[in-house]
Amino acid sequence: MLPIPWINHPLIKWTSHDVGLRKRTNVKVLQCHNYYQQPGGEDRVVAEEASLLRHFGHEVEQYLLHNDAVSEYGKLRLLGNTLWNRQSKHKISQIIETFKPDVVHVHNTLPLMSPSIYYAARDAGVAVVQTLHNYRMVCPGATCMREGKTCELCVSKRIKWPAIQHGCYRNSKAASGAVVGMLAFHQAIGTWKNAVDRYVTCSDFARMKLIESGFDAQLMASKPNFLMQGIEPGDGSGGYVMYLGRLSREKGIATLLKAWDRDDMHVPLHIVGGGPMADEVEQVAKRRESVTYLGHCSRKKVEDELRQAAILVFPSVNYEGMPMTLLEAMQVGTPVIGSRLGAIPEVVIDGQTGRCVTPNDSAALYEVVNELVNDPTTLQAMRATSQRVYEDKYAKEAIYEKQIAIYEAAIAHRLQKTKSRKNKPTVTGSRRTDAVDVA
Repeated sequence: MLPIPWINHPLIKWTSHDVGLRKRTNVKVLQCHNYYQQPGGEDRVVAEEASLLRHFGHEVEQYLLHNDAVSEYGKLRLLGNTLWNRQSKHKISQIIETFKPDVVHVHNTLPLMSPSIYYAARDAGVAVVQTLHNYRMVCPGATCMREGKTCELCVSKRIKWPAIQHGCYRNSKAASGAVVGMLAFHQAIGTWKNAVDRYVTCSDFARMKLIESGFDAQLMASKPNFLMQGIEPGDGSGGYVMYLGRLSREKGIATLLKAWDRDDMHVPLHIVGGGPMADEVEQVAKRRESVTYLGHCSRKKVEDELRQAAILVFPSVNYEGMPMTLLEAMQVGTPVIGSRLGAIPEVVIDGQTGRCVTPNDSAALYEVVNELVNDPTTLQAMRATSQRVYEDKYAKEAIYEKQIAIYEAAIAHRLQKTKSRKNKPTVTGSRRTDAVDVA
């Protein structure tokens, strides 16, 4: 059922479509994103959201920077841009003047773009939405993880000094200091509180973690990631377990390898991906016939492997956001064995779409894998449930409704803030004037 409060919203008109009644709005969106040097899930989400909005008839403009340009900057200039990039602010002001967006939707500003772009939008009276794909706002390293274990030393601190001590960003105390400085600077001038109209997390877990750290619950929304393009369902006929993703410690690769590097593990495992632990994966694959390392694969190969997999295993040991891999598995019907940690249990419904196990526990992973592989009836039921849950919660129509609701709330909030600033009297010396405050 469509939410009743939207019916009379001035931005919305209703039309009939081949999939039923769909909302069409006049919201124009300016997307802002600073690409990482290593492509990742955030980059994909930006592209998927742009496609989603255009699919439903919205105009979308993009302002994109890439971290490959970091090498062109000296340390002082890079630090300055991390804190406040005047060029980005000026560029956003120009785009706003010509494109006239209703919403500036920011994804990543680190390290080149900076939060200065919020102020360009605020000065023009345009709503700002910031998606928090990771935990950077409360953890300079972004993962709430250190030395292979969950770490929340910085979460409740106004100044995240432990991150400098441990070099949590890029294993560098200097680089960590730059991020800590940026977070502290914008905390001090009220950026996080006053310049953003809605924060979007990819999970309820992340939303609550941000609220615990001091973020205003009224400004926090939760919207999961999604897949714009469909993948044909599979039947799991390959009979193997699959790992798909980065081969790194925070992804639980050590736990995965330990579960298979034993004489009594005979369930086939296909590992797809690359990363710093690729050599360790190759070594286990050489001595264990049950382990096949496929490395990086084409998109078609990945989808074929996923469709034929009996189970996808996701043994991550850090607070994940909303991994696209899990959504792909659900879409094709492949059950998932994932860690009982962070947002993973929100996606992997224990006993229905897969199983959740204790992170870092290779013995538990071994037991659950063998239990499910030897229970084809349960696996088949999980396949059907996974596809049904995906359609209900993560299909593009459902996500679009959430996204538009967030934009509407942000627009209303910005209008209210702009009106209150214009009407707020300020005392300067002995004179009373109407001035715009820093909100």
